[in-house]
Amino acid sequence: MAKTLEFYFDFGSPTAYLAHKRLGQLAQQYALEVRYIPMLLGGVFKATANTSPVAIPAKGKYMLEQDLPRFARRYKVPMNFNPHFPINTLNLMRGAIAAQRLDCFGDYVNCIYDAVWVQKKNMGDPDEVREVLVSAGLDADKLLELSQDTTVKAELVANTDKAVARGVFGAPTLFMDGAMYFGQDRLDFIEEALRD
Repeated sequence: MAKTLEFYFDFGSPTAYLAHKRLGQLAQQYALEVRYIPMLLGGVFKATANTSPVAIPAKGKYMLEQDLPRFARRYKVPMNFNPHFPINTLNLMRGAIAAQRLDCFGDYVNCIYDAVWVQKKNMGDPDEVREVLVSAGLDADKLLELSQDTTVKAELVANTDKAVARGVFGAPTLFMDGAMYFGQDRLDFIEEALRD
């Protein structure tokens, strides 16, 4: 019987990108359905008085130069640090909800994550976002228009509020079988649960 995993994510988090790639691998190996829940990481940080790890210079240097590349190598995941980091992901995350409604979510998520964390695109630039969507064969006009719909905006706020209410304080945060897991480096516990 397949297990369902809820994945709270934001495109601006390099660790959420790595989790996305690793979860794709796990879903091919095990009976696992990953349910993506877009949230706004900045809103989570504000609500929980948390901050990005890279805001601490020594920790940020370690993560970006050693820890994240080490994880990417282990699981053969392409990753390049984005010189435009941190990126304002508000419109990208609204776009994720629009993509869910337009039934192109998988393609949208893959192209946005690759644009940010492989191709090093400036995804805070609306023209670059449009170009990336068109290059991926997605209907940029429909996605961008729907991403500004008031109900889409409200859904992103609701997702973020629900995440905080569930105890989320950063990304990636995952829930499976009632247990919460934080960080791409905790996916070994999820794999262990899937094996059991």
